[in-house]
Amino acid sequence: MEEIPVRVAVRVRPLLPKEILRHQHVCVRVVPNTQQVIIGKDRAFTFDFVFGQKSAQDQVYATCIKPLVSSFIEGYNVTIFAYGQTGSGKTYTLGGGHVVSTADEEKGIIPRAINEIFQSISEHQNTEFTVKVSYIEVYKEELRDLLGHETSSKDIHIREDEKGNTVIVGAKECVVESAEEIIHLLEGGNGARHTGITQMNEYSSRSHAILTITVDQKVDKLDEELNKVQDAEEIFHTSSQVISSKFHFVDLSGSERVTKTGNTGERFKESVQINSGLLALGNVISALGDPKRKSQHVPYRDAKITRILKDSLGGNAKTLMIACISPSSSNFDESLNSLKYANRARNIKNKPIVNYNPEWDRIDEMELEIHALKEALQRYHGIIASQGSQVSQDLTGEHGKNRIRILEEQLTQLQADCHRYRTSAEDAFNILLELKGLTTLPKIQERKLQEWLDAAEEFQNKNSVARVDSGGSTTGDEPNLHTVLQLKRELKKCQDALAADEKVFSQKEAELKRLQARINTVLQENKVHLAILDDEENKQKLQSDKIVEQQQIIDRLREELQSKNMFFCKSCLSLDATTDADNRSPRRLYSMPVPSSQSDGLTVTKMAQKAPRKVLKRQHKKIQPIQEESLLKVKGLS
Repeated sequence: MEEIPVRVAVRVRPLLPKEILRHQHVCVRVVPNTQQVIIGKDRAFTFDFVFGQKSAQDQVYATCIKPLVSSFIEGYNVTIFAYGQTGSGKTYTLGGGHVVSTADEEKGIIPRAINEIFQSISEHQNTEFTVKVSYIEVYKEELRDLLGHETSSKDIHIREDEKGNTVIVGAKECVVESAEEIIHLLEGGNGARHTGITQMNEYSSRSHAILTITVDQKVDKLDEELNKVQDAEEIFHTSSQVISSKFHFVDLSGSERVTKTGNTGERFKESVQINSGLLALGNVISALGDPKRKSQHVPYRDAKITRILKDSLGGNAKTLMIACISPSSSNFDESLNSLKYANRARNIKNKPIVNYNPEWDRIDEMELEIHALKEALQRYHGIIASQGSQVSQDLTGEHGKNRIRILEEQLTQLQADCHRYRTSAEDAFNILLELKGLTTLPKIQERKLQEWLDAAEEFQNKNSVARVDSGGSTTGDEPNLHTVLQLKRELKKCQDALAADEKVFSQKEAELKRLQARINTVLQENKVHLAILDDEENKQKLQSDKIVEQQQIIDRLREELQSKNMFFCKSCLSLDATTDADNRSPRRLYSMPVPSSQSDGLTVTKMAQKAPRKVLKRQHKKIQPIQEESLLKVKGLS
């Protein structure tokens, strides 16, 4: 995986009319025919791109943005973020302001990139594109959806997917089909963005804005493995592959000093949040750009903007940082800090890759597996059919005829040998009969000869009876009987062979059923996974609705608690006023001489002073349980 550095471009804006009227001189100059910028007397910095005060919008786009748009169409993630102090020209360079009313030569990076993206899409006729847009801002460390005004900031979260890529969950994504639709959404989002007036800029951005364009392109590719196993009629087979790439346009809020902007109150709080986010971004850039700190922790989680830019800084995106600086001598410190900031960013290395959608890859794998199983089933069907035809050919073809002819020749030879042996036995039997009548033998040999003759006669009688019972002759039918027996033996062998083949066929059928069951299991698992996904989405929606309801109950209880506290305070104030009024008159009476006859009157006056305090205590005892009950409800809901 090739590593490429984060590319940095520096753009110097011209002096403003108010700066010329105040006789402020230029402290930043660009070295001609080089990529160097010099600030002050001799502080030189070298960057990938440097644009002077007279640079035009189309020059900036053609030099450093156009190649990134081509990479985006190829499937790479791309990020462009602008950095600099307030009033340095970040929003003007990006073109995120009033796009519709801007002249063509004054349009910035965003509208030019959008038009080129859709022009490239129109040139790819064989590819199916889906374009989605989201627009959010980070205001006081909270995410706000600029396209979905009804979306609460609590519903938007920053998460990581299974591959470790950063995604924003809960933000509204609009599917668009033309550049005009994106421009219309951009104008609506800019109207909802937080801006304000400061001493540095009349329309100062008080938040970080991120415009994200997502392109999903469905590419058809030739699957060579499937072509090898397909039938002759199907020459090609195509499968789909989805490439998903994102283009982030990040307009960072201005880095500024509070003493220069003159911010107070709410603007002061905004400045504190802006500077803390930019400080966290600077720490991330320092950690990634310093080779000595590669093994150390990178503080991505210190701010929301750094978590969003995690893939862009040290991740798998092609990133361009545009540092916008002011040439005015009054902004020397801010311009120098911006150049140092940008110079550190050049040391960051990214590893960009083409983003294939893992879900579609899994679908392709399942489709390949299904096709492979189908081809295996067809092959098994073909093997079974070929084996059946081979067995029938063995029985009825030329091979079977040759085998039968050979067996018939062997049978004829065996029958001839059997006939010859039988003839010899009959001749020997006749000779022994003659020998028995002509010669005189010893008793032992005569007894053995008689036993042999009896056995031979018995065997001969059995054979003659069997031939008579079968209805055949005793001479001509004997060879046919042996032929029939031999054929029966061969028939039995053929039946055994057929039984073995049927056993093989049954095994193949069982394998076929197992493969079919496996296909059904895979399809069922796919359905189950889809059902589980739908259930999880429904559960998440129900949980979100429940959280909203609980938040409404909490707000209502807090309002009730505040109203009761105000009532309690008013009652206390009224009682205190009454007490003071009663206390003032006795003190004036007590300062004068009092006769002894009036002592009883003073005692009554003191009792009147104590009476309102008792009433106050009783009211406090009644209100205190109500306050405790309200607090318990709030704690239980939170």
